[in-house]
Amino acid sequence: MTHVTILGSINVDTILQIPRLPKPGETLAMSGKQVAGGGKGANQAIAAARANAETAFIGKVGDDANGKLMLKALKTANIDVTQISTSNYADTGEAFILLDDNGQNSILVDGGTNQEIKIGDIETAQATIEAADFLIAQFETPLTTTLAAFRYAKSVGVTTILNPAPAKTNLDPELLALTDLIVPNETESETLTGIKVTDEASMTAAATALLKQGVKAVIITVGAKGAYYQTNANKGFVDAFKVTAVDTTAAGDTFIGALSSQLEPDLSNLAAAVLFANKASSLTVQKLGAQPSIPYLNEVLADGDVKKA
Repeated sequence: MTHVTILGSINVDTILQIPRLPKPGETLAMSGKQVAGGGKGANQAIAAARANAETAFIGKVGDDANGKLMLKALKTANIDVTQISTSNYADTGEAFILLDDNGQNSILVDGGTNQEIKIGDIETAQATIEAADFLIAQFETPLTTTLAAFRYAKSVGVTTILNPAPAKTNLDPELLALTDLIVPNETESETLTGIKVTDEASMTAAATALLKQGVKAVIITVGAKGAYYQTNANKGFVDAFKVTAVDTTAAGDTFIGALSSQLEPDLSNLAAAVLFANKASSLTVQKLGAQPSIPYLNEVLADGDVKKA
């Protein structure tokens, strides 16, 4: 069984269903509202756990109702929450999601306790990191903390996966040098490299630029089209499964969590793991809400169009 440790964000999502995004100064009536668990880190952890990875989490919640809700949700998903601490001076992170009738979303995030994760939390969690095959991080927690975590992970032979979302510029070059696999979408890839992703040639150029910065492997996800992967040895494109999207909120997070559950630590089965992750994401977008929509292993394997990677 694959062991995954995730350093990341924990949010409670409030989903506001609307026909379309409002124009400046315009008032729109909502067609629905839902409150559910979220945060890129928590979503990825639940995706990994539901795909049968042994999963642990490093994070922080507030001493509030949302924090208790999220701890319960993660425990229910069989995630080791030993390294999730509780802050007495900040609230649990929240996200407010505007979801239109086409399944597209715009998201506003209050980081809350996610921004309070310190290097000391990484030092406390060293045994949890060392026990993992993979350490995954995103950009919803402090980059200095992520850098410290990746330094330790590499010192003990743990494979690192970086999801550079939300996109940031001027990254510390050391962070990329410590990253084994980076998984941006096309927008994040452009932010990191300055290369606009429009076709496979531009994907190759962007991935090559990232490899030159020390990353060992790159996956660029391009939504409903699929995902492009590249290492120094090989490259390819894996088509997405064609479905009708209801809510794309957790599609990328499901991809990363599902990918990690199937991937070999040496990344030798990258194409097969991407296919599995594409299938998991295609199931996620057909349901409303982030964590409620993330599929279980048996659902991903149900049609026989993918196998365990």
